[in-house]
Amino acid sequence: MAERVDVAVVGARCAGASLAVHLARAGLRVCVLDRAEFPSDTLSTHGIQPSGVRALDRLGVRAELETLTAPITQARIALGAARASVDDITALAGAPMLNVRRITLDRILVSAAATAGADVRTGVAVTGLLRRDGQVAGVRTSEGDLAASVVVGADGARSTVADLVGAREYAVTEPGRTFAWAYLEDVPASSDGTPATVWLGKPGRHAFLASVTDGDMFLAAVTLDHEDKPKLLADREGYFRAALVEWPELAEVVQPGRVCGPVRVMSNWRGFFRRSAGPGWALVGDAGHFKDPTPGQGIADAFRQSERLAAAIVSGLSGRLPLPESLNGYWRWRDEDAWPMYWFANDLGAPGPTTPLRAHVQQLIAGSPGRTEQLLRVLDHEISPSAVTSPGLLLRALRRALRTTRGQRASLLAEAGGLVREDLRRRLAKPRQATESDLDVAVG
Repeated sequence: MAERVDVAVVGARCAGASLAVHLARAGLRVCVLDRAEFPSDTLSTHGIQPSGVRALDRLGVRAELETLTAPITQARIALGAARASVDDITALAGAPMLNVRRITLDRILVSAAATAGADVRTGVAVTGLLRRDGQVAGVRTSEGDLAASVVVGADGARSTVADLVGAREYAVTEPGRTFAWAYLEDVPASSDGTPATVWLGKPGRHAFLASVTDGDMFLAAVTLDHEDKPKLLADREGYFRAALVEWPELAEVVQPGRVCGPVRVMSNWRGFFRRSAGPGWALVGDAGHFKDPTPGQGIADAFRQSERLAAAIVSGLSGRLPLPESLNGYWRWRDEDAWPMYWFANDLGAPGPTTPLRAHVQQLIAGSPGRTEQLLRVLDHEISPSAVTSPGLLLRALRRALRTTRGQRASLLAEAGGLVREDLRRRLAKPRQATESDLDVAVG
């Protein structure tokens, strides 16, 4: 007879380990399985928005992480030629940002899951699912079968669990850009005692995300159009250094640093939503939804989703709600929560130069401290992207562009019309909410 638990969580990184902490604290028998051994690295933007830092507090690991890396309390933003800054992220958002390498963060989260009472098994691969009466009833692993009332896929964008249950994808977008990042040693900003700063923006052809990280290192990431990828691969560090020149202030900070290890590259990705609940199963984190990494949302999203899914599972297994209804509610919330940011990230990561009208919108944002603060609150999931990219702001930008730009009236009006139509199309394409009958469909 197969060993039995309440919940089998496949994947032990941000989404899976944090989910296991909440479930174990609620008194459920939880087993976390991951084919990796920890510490181990994975592709990541590293940045943790304030909402994610607050979640780390609730997980009980924030204090430990803040002994390893400086809390990020300032932001420097480049939007085309415009520059803006925020000098106190903590006062604005109720917490600082953090930047932590995944070999550090995931190890600490895995330890927290075990301390909370979860059975953590690393180096164990999931090879199949157990099924009973048309429902997922557990997992087959390299070490034997494990029965479970709920199986959760927290195993990343290339999720094995998603493949095994046949989770359909929707609102798929192709990657706009290639991401390259490097760790640097001996960058003064990482060790001179000044307030830690995050650098975020697109001053020209490239976009950037940079800040201190743990291990007394500095992380700098640059995004580039796919057509430039061969140049990057021909001379990774050379291309990386040359791209930084687009943002002279950031280049000056990074210039003294020595690149530690290879310049890492990610280009084989896509944006998607997946059906994220079904009979006896759910998906969380990147397994259920992946967006353009430009605004650095993935880690905080994983923490927030794991809290909501944990509450749904506890409610379903305790009998307060039927389990299908409870899991369905989580899936519905995830789509509502992620839909606006998905398209905001897609626009931020769009290839090519910034269009004329968007450039005027950016200037209006950067020129107003209030709007700059709104932008950071959008990135923290406190307010909707529509608060920054409102029709009123677009109209102001259009008026300004028409007044200051000669010979482009037709193209500016066409761009404005295209932006309005695209926004309407996205609103109309918002996924219909799952119904209980959807969740009753047998798997396999």
